[in-house]
Amino acid sequence: MTLTSEKKQQLKAQAHTLNPVVIIGDKGLTDNVIAEIDGALTAHELIKVKIAGGDKDQRKALTEEICGKLHAQLVQLIGNISIIYRKKAKKK
Repeated sequence: MTLTSEKKQQLKAQAHTLNPVVIIGDKGLTDNVIAEIDGALTAHELIKVKIAGGDKDQRKALTEEICGKLHAQLVQLIGNISIIYRKKAKKK
């Protein structure tokens, strides 16, 4: 599912007041970090992730890897902050 530009604008507005819930440090994207991001997305749908270090291309690649592994979508990447969205699964 691709986000429409209207939906992205809504999500950016919602994310404006959020603080990063996960910070990726020197060790990079470990299994524990993926698990934390997965749990945060399950609980909140929309989160900010702070990526310490690296240049813009490295941060973008890391964010794309996160989104690919967790079936999430990148809303916006500003500096070292990624805004990530994953719609909650409907309860059966």
